[in-house]
Amino acid sequence: MDLLTFKLILVLALFLLSLTIAAYSTWAERKVASIMQDRIGPNRAGPFGLLQPLADGGKFFFKEDFTPANAERFLFVLGPALVMFISLITGAVIPWGKSLNIGGTSFDLQVANIDVGVLFIIGMASIGVYGIMIGGWASNNKYSLLGAIRASSQMISYELAMGLALLSIIMMTGSLDLKVITESQTTGKLWGVIPWVSGMNWNIFYQPIAFLVFFVAALAETNRHPFDLPECESELVTGYSTEYSSMKLGLYMFGEYVNMFISNAFMVVLFFGGYNYPGIEWVTQHWGENTAGILSVVAFLAKTIIGILIFMWIRWTLPRFRYDQLMHLGWKTLIPMALVNLIITGAVILAFAN
Repeated sequence: MDLLTFKLILVLALFLLSLTIAAYSTWAERKVASIMQDRIGPNRAGPFGLLQPLADGGKFFFKEDFTPANAERFLFVLGPALVMFISLITGAVIPWGKSLNIGGTSFDLQVANIDVGVLFIIGMASIGVYGIMIGGWASNNKYSLLGAIRASSQMISYELAMGLALLSIIMMTGSLDLKVITESQTTGKLWGVIPWVSGMNWNIFYQPIAFLVFFVAALAETNRHPFDLPECESELVTGYSTEYSSMKLGLYMFGEYVNMFISNAFMVVLFFGGYNYPGIEWVTQHWGENTAGILSVVAFLAKTIIGILIFMWIRWTLPRFRYDQLMHLGWKTLIPMALVNLIITGAVILAFAN
């Protein structure tokens, strides 16, 4: 198998994986809510309601596709398409597993290994706000416009804190390459002396403050509760998506779940060792590269799914913030915390460099 064929297969697999996890995140969201609220949740479409995402998708496709008379039609369609496109393309630079050996050739489980993977994801996330802003403005609806303005100001505010948290990781690893960041967490001074615990040199042990800032910023960046003010029903009907129906509304909703999946995958790479798991080097030496590679994919997805479930748990636990509280947390709490952490990280690195 040549490299191009492998990459095409990997792109298709990643596309299907993102859509599948996003679809079943909607099912898991309702199941988590039902457990916490002592309800049953979806249980009619298939065993345990597992076919509910397919039923929802079919419903979106066959509902009336309504476009407001005074909407900017091209931009009205472009908004949700842009959100979905940005959510999917960011997964291309994430290393999903160690490597596979096929026909004597070793292939990395990463669609595009670029030197500036961190900047690519941050840049794409920054562009993603345009999909919401365009949709809200093109709807020619004041509620939609207010929701879009809220989303843009919220994302810009929390991207600053997120970027400062990322700088701490970049200073420690000395690279913007996600593959290098992942490999730097395989072995190290913390666990390197214990063979079975190799692969546990995670950045979370060194940067807990950066992780806390990044985690809160990721909740706000994905418009998840308690930061879902752009679509606050009690104030804005449903915010930027008020005038949307059929599959265009479905793309907005689906894009949010894909974005949550990719955000958690990015968080796993930065703070939880990426595809590393306890004993990964031992498994590679004794069981072979392919076994270690398959287990690394399983470990990566398990960590990511745990993160998604925590996002859902938070949604059904915490009340929604007021908008002034949201901005206060972003500008007056998270950014100073990230700056202080950055200064401490630089001082420690400088002290131990000599």
